[in-house]
Amino acid sequence: MTVPADTAGLAAALAQAGAPIAPQALEDFLRGVAAAPEGHDPDAWMSLLAPAADSGLRVALRRALAAARTRTVAVDSTPPLERLRPELSRRGLDGFVVPRADEHQGEFVPRRAERLAWISGFTGSAGTAIVLADRAALFVDGRYTLQAAQEAADGFETVPLAERRPDAWIAATLGTGAVLGYDPRLHTRAQRKALADACRRAGGTLAAVDDNPVDAVWDRQPAAPVAPVTAHEERHAGRAAADKRAALADGLAKEGLAAAVVTLPDSIAWLLNLRGGDVAYTPLPLSFAVAHADATVDLFVDPRKLAPGLASHLGNGVRVHEPARFEASLAALTGRVAADPDSAAEHVFRALEAGAAEIVERACPCVLPKAVKNAVELDGARAAHRRDGAALVRFLCWLDDAAGSGTVTETAAADYLEARRRENENFRGLSFPTISGAGPNGAIVHYRVSAESDRALEPGSLYLVDSGAQYADGTTDVTRTVAVGAPTAEMRERFTRVLKGHIALATARYPAGTTGAQLDTLARTALWHAGLDYEHGTGHGVGSYLGVHEGPHRISRAGANVPLQPGMIVSNEPGYYKAGAYGIRIENLVAVVPLECPPGGERTLLGFETLTLAPVDRRLVDLALLSPDERAWLDAYHARVAASLAPALEPAVASWLRAACAPLAAP
Repeated sequence: MTVPADTAGLAAALAQAGAPIAPQALEDFLRGVAAAPEGHDPDAWMSLLAPAADSGLRVALRRALAAARTRTVAVDSTPPLERLRPELSRRGLDGFVVPRADEHQGEFVPRRAERLAWISGFTGSAGTAIVLADRAALFVDGRYTLQAAQEAADGFETVPLAERRPDAWIAATLGTGAVLGYDPRLHTRAQRKALADACRRAGGTLAAVDDNPVDAVWDRQPAAPVAPVTAHEERHAGRAAADKRAALADGLAKEGLAAAVVTLPDSIAWLLNLRGGDVAYTPLPLSFAVAHADATVDLFVDPRKLAPGLASHLGNGVRVHEPARFEASLAALTGRVAADPDSAAEHVFRALEAGAAEIVERACPCVLPKAVKNAVELDGARAAHRRDGAALVRFLCWLDDAAGSGTVTETAAADYLEARRRENENFRGLSFPTISGAGPNGAIVHYRVSAESDRALEPGSLYLVDSGAQYADGTTDVTRTVAVGAPTAEMRERFTRVLKGHIALATARYPAGTTGAQLDTLARTALWHAGLDYEHGTGHGVGSYLGVHEGPHRISRAGANVPLQPGMIVSNEPGYYKAGAYGIRIENLVAVVPLECPPGGERTLLGFETLTLAPVDRRLVDLALLSPDERAWLDAYHARVAASLAPALEPAVASWLRAACAPLAAP
């Protein structure tokens, strides 16, 4: 049928198709869809509106969505800083804190929550701005110092966190009697306490706002995202949601808790076997939940996002509410209620304090069981890595032939790799923005290529590519460093030291109860012997078709005090970075597995199973630096890679892989 282009006409056509919706509600819905990332199925959102739409109506809906996207473009040319300051003055505020955070404290946030990028111009994934009447500062860690200096808008001074933290800057800058505003939905309780203490030291006060002043002056701010919330099938989850709810309830009851507030969307996704698409790179349904000791759950989620048939998946034990009811529901809770001070925003505690509940500060009850993968999830991870490895090998084969021409750019390489992954069964998207760094750009740990920085892969250089994907049965993250042309002796020596650290961690045997902090040294020792090191952690947890960065475990010198347990997946990624020259990183994902204790042993032993399947560039290996055991490990790993992947590859690619995985020559 021919459908009118205006919203009213489209609403009438939807009514004829059995999907009645008011014109304004349709406009709001389309704005929400436009604010969500485009998923692997760009038409999936239509099932929320009109599951039975015919081809003509689907064409009209696509056009309406395209029009809604154009209406999100800003029209006011006044610099955001100049718009915010009068609004702060009108509210009696002398300053305001703008974090890079949403209500869930997630790594990836919806477009609506990109307040820091809008006010400051800085697009990194971590940072904080403080805007005063006459000064504005942007605080970033070492990953983003260069990027912030390049992107920060006029009027902002860039402050590296290594030199000064926001609380110290506030204490020295705010002024006596000044009032600094903050949004309690965007800061944890611990963060609020640090801000309040800094204001007190300055002789000022910290004031919570009921609504964010940035939102009040942000013209065409994106709407809250609307992306389908779907069931994560038990054949991938390996455990029924009802079973998870019952186990969580049992834990609450044992602690004498009536309920636990869950604000992390990945925890909710795991608990209820749900997946969504509200943010980029992680299949999250943005939502809140309250889990009760009777095994029921109150889920606070936009009902417009619930896919057809999801109610039967959730069952009678899950009650769905509008998100606007969340705070009132918290105030109505009684008894002992758990909330996580490290992940729940301050407004959660304020709402609980307004009621009769006794607040018990506890870590989110889903975080640890989510991190310990069951047998089905581990099998899914293995299958996902086989498919992902085949895509990566096709890319590396192509790169080996094309890079030497000097015409392949960082962007072209990243695009080619993504295209190979998209050919895979169960592909759902990338798991993070690909780090594609040639030459000196590879030395920037969290480099993201742009039109201005895009470099060609030049002979005599190194190319670092850190990438990953989301599949319905697992999440991948892998880094390979590739020689373009002949590498220098220094490159090979540094690469081999990184490889030695990688092998040391991959082959580690350790008693149950060992933490990532205790293992981190293994990955650094070969570098330390040469007076070298790297500034990032060695390993982060990884989800099961969820977050590519997942806690509570990790391998790092600091903050890695959670014991590793069988079933946890963690990255093994030592590196070395020579500023202005090149970067090296070798990353595989590994699963924690039990090991057989040797005769006479007295401890339960654990080790790692390497999941990632992709060749390590043998041209960069200095054989003289490897021990016989290290050479044997790499040869065995390469033999496994070739045996696992070659049967699924085209003959020419399989031939390349076998050559890339050939045994190392004797030293």
